[in-house]
Amino acid sequence: MEEQDELEIIRQRKIQELLARQQHAVLEEEQVKQREAQRQLIMRQILTPEARERLANMRMARPEIVESVENQLLLLAQSGRIQQQIDDATLRDLLKRIMPKKREIKIERR
Repeated sequence: MEEQDELEIIRQRKIQELLARQQHAVLEEEQVKQREAQRQLIMRQILTPEARERLANMRMARPEIVESVENQLLLLAQSGRIQQQIDDATLRDLLKRIMPKKREIKIERR
């Protein structure tokens, strides 16, 4: 009888731990979603629709570069250094500066 009580106590502790972990995971996921929504709201404010579309297209091919550009734009916006919306041409210039240079590969046949 005593062993069953101990087993039941251990089971209850495990259940409580699992529930606490699950609640923590849900809260963390909600915070991530909230940060992403706030990030998208700021991006809508500082980019024209064409520039946002360009970033969305680039995200499929080069997500790490888009992430970097977005982070830089967010920092500039938060510091008040962006005075007007960034259009597609300005974004292209920014991307040209940020994107790594392509190496030209020549293959010589002998």
